[in-house]
Amino acid sequence: MKVSREQVAEHRHRILDAAARLYREKGLEGVSVAQIMAAAGLTHGGFYGHFKSKEDLIAQALAHVLSQTKAAKPPGRTMAAYAAAYLDRSHCDARAEGCPFAALGSEAVRGSQDTRAVLTRSLREQIEDFSATAPGETPQERRRAAIAGWAAMVGALILARIADDAALSDEILEATLRQVTAP
Repeated sequence: MKVSREQVAEHRHRILDAAARLYREKGLEGVSVAQIMAAAGLTHGGFYGHFKSKEDLIAQALAHVLSQTKAAKPPGRTMAAYAAAYLDRSHCDARAEGCPFAALGSEAVRGSQDTRAVLTRSLREQIEDFSATAPGETPQERRRAAIAGWAAMVGALILARIADDAALSDEILEATLRQVTAP
């Protein structure tokens, strides 16, 4: 039975959603193509009709989730408002739905050029967005503050997730939020 274009697009969307969620939850090497396809409600055999390889899927899943994140960002949202949501306990606990940079950054460093290119493009966009509202007198000062703020947020989220002490984890999130949003 032939599958319609709409069904192909819907299947692809389900695969990308499942892959993005599972990769953030279990890591790039912690999940197989078969697990992703099962999570998407599809058979393993259909994978190569959508993607060239697992590396292709990784890059496309990251691009997919990052484009969704960008589309969901309200216009005019400041870096401080973003930090308040990003450094929140619920975001910290929602690994599978959270930030791909914090969940996969250390693995993506060793990923394909396509994966790194997707993340680099998003990194540049995030810095540009933050630069518009970051503190500073000049565009260069605002860009430096945006870079430092974004690096602090991602690093804090990673450290807060690592800590097996809830009080320490909360302290990391709160201290970083105060630092990033300080005038």
